[in-house]
Parts: sequence; structure tokens; C-alpha cells
Amino acid sequence: MLDDTDRKLIEATQGWFPLTPEPYQALAEQLGLSADEVMQRLSAMQDSGIIRRIGRRTNHYKLGYRFNGMTVWDVPDELIDDLGQKVGNWNLSAIVYHRPRHLPAWPYNLSPMVHAKTGRRLISKFNRLPICSVPITAAADVLYSTKNPEKNRLPPALGKSPNPYPKPPNELSEQKSSFDNCLEASR
Repeated sequence: MLDDTDRKLIEATQGWFPLTPEPYQALAEQLGLSADEVMQRLSAMQDSGIIRRIGRRTNHYKLGYRFNGMTVWDVPDELIDDLGQKVGNWNLSAIVYHRPRHLPAWPYNLSPMVHAKTGRRLISKFNRLPICSVPITAAADVLYSTKNPEKNRLPPALGKSPNPYPKPPNELSEQKSSFDNCLEASR
């Protein structure tokens, strides 16, 4: 169960993590804790699943990457770690998410996110994903973002977040790619 200190720690880390040589010490000073207590609390929240990860976050919109799509796949659970590493090594996706399925609405468990500066470049990146080499078991799709979703969301244990990835914007919906063809063949 979260206490007020845990909630304050989550709030403090939802924005930009301190860019200092000792970020945990900076958080500790901000919250009136020791650096060891900050690390212990964050570790405990990760172990219990309240927070998934601590990592960098880039604002790709500010860098000009305004076209974004997430491929979502249902792959065998026993292959998820190896496939996640393999997909990450393709250097075509910004991040690869391993998320739990929520059947029947969300049958996917592996989701590489792709960013591009133009719609044409995004489709080009999807075309270069060697998707046919991934053992998709039942479901796969491409979801396109139409706006920059709010990144400072509370974890699922603290509140629900809407899915920010609807179907493609009009300028992409007409373009059928070899990626789409491979998805259809895998179904």
C-alpha cells in the first residue's frame, strides 16, 4: 500500500528526473529523505509492480518527430525477452514495451514504438521491420497517435489512463505497406 511519502516520490519522478551526478540525493533533499530511503522505496515499488521502470524520456515532438505508430503483437510468452531484445536491436523502434494482455480488449504483449518526422518516413520504417520473422500467435496491428499524449500519467495502480493510440490519421490511412501485408499473412 502506498503512503503519502511514496505518492510524493512518484510525483517527484513523473516529471524530469534530476540531471545531476547524484539524482537520488537530489530527490532525497527535495522530499526530506535520505538517498538510501529514496532508492529503497523506488525499488520496493518496482518489486510490487506499482511502478514499472525508471528511465529516460525524450520529448520526440519537440525534436520534430510528430508521426508515431506502435506496432502491437501477441507473441508467445516464453519468447518475449528474446524477441524484445531482437526487436530493440533492429534500431527502427524508439522503445519496445512488454505489457500484459488484458483480454479480450487487449490481446497484445509486445509493442515496439516507432517515431518519424513525416508520415512517409514512418511507413518506410514499418516496411523495414522484419515482422515476418516474429512468431505472432494471434493478433497484430499498427496503432497511430494523433496527438502528443500526456506523459505524466500515474501508474495503473493509482489511476487509469486512456489509450492514446487510435487508428491512423487520414494521411496515413490510405497507405498500405508491406508491413500491413505481412500482418495480414500472419493472421
